[in-house]
Amino acid sequence: MTTDANNVARRHPELPAAARLDNQMLFRVSGPGTNDFLQGQLSQNLTNVVAGHSPRAAASTPKGRAYLLTRLVRDGEDVLLTMPASLADDVAAHLNKYLMLFRGTSMERLDSGQVFGLIGEAAAGTVAGDASPVPEAINSSLALGSGYLVRTNATAEGTPRFELWLPQGVDGTLQDILGRLHQVSLAEWNASEIAAGVPELTPETKEAWVPQMLNLQHLEGIHFKKGCYTGQEVIARMHFLGQLKKSLYRLGVESGEQPAPGSPVMAGEKSVGEVVRAVTFDNGSVQFLAVLRHADAGKDLFLPGSERPLQVLPLPYAVPEREAESSDT
Repeated sequence: MTTDANNVARRHPELPAAARLDNQMLFRVSGPGTNDFLQGQLSQNLTNVVAGHSPRAAASTPKGRAYLLTRLVRDGEDVLLTMPASLADDVAAHLNKYLMLFRGTSMERLDSGQVFGLIGEAAAGTVAGDASPVPEAINSSLALGSGYLVRTNATAEGTPRFELWLPQGVDGTLQDILGRLHQVSLAEWNASEIAAGVPELTPETKEAWVPQMLNLQHLEGIHFKKGCYTGQEVIARMHFLGQLKKSLYRLGVESGEQPAPGSPVMAGEKSVGEVVRAVTFDNGSVQFLAVLRHADAGKDLFLPGSERPLQVLPLPYAVPEREAESSDT
């Protein structure tokens, strides 16, 4: 377990705020096979990816293990999507093997593209301007010039949050507008993601979990009736047969070292889960998301090497699967 000095967040940053998400890469899929290609690889139904609606999705192995969590934004006939910079090369190379089957269709990395996280309703209002209504529903989006404003999940404490996608980068006018907002670090955005119950994958954790274990079904990231795609059989069986015995929890501890993605969560001498993403606050406290067995989530939980008990913190959405009878997956 380590505490990255670059991942220390202020507990109460000033709002409205903007954070440049330089850990995300934008890609554009274009050409006649765009929908068919993505339909065969992602957990989202491409008929739902339309102007004004930009839902999440997962890409998984044939065994149903997620190797990419993304969002899809319709840009004309094209589709934009994000990838963590740490995974982008490997994921793009893998997807390009399937893309070869779709003549005239390409997936381009947008090196000049940028993504910003906006925290607070007023942040979105500042960017949208008086003439444009701020998106109201989660995953709804608004076209702004050459970019898109997407409402993402609020924190459990009710703080509204948005993503600003700029495929062509930031022009001077928009730079001035963003400059009116308080500038916060990537750590503060990560803290808000954790408080919103939004998972991420890293090189250490890709292919570790089925998307439902990451609560993606409660983030509108899985369409269970869309038909065949890579990993669909495992994902659908787990859903329709009620076999989900693990899910994503938000945990906190008053002080300690920041756990690395993939590190264990302990109940006594037994590992009962794994860390997904974590952040350290400036008061020394730590919060993180972890995939835990439902049957063990009510036990006394600790991080390895620490005697400080972990506290289960609220998520902004319900996870009804936790009420089902628990057993091994």
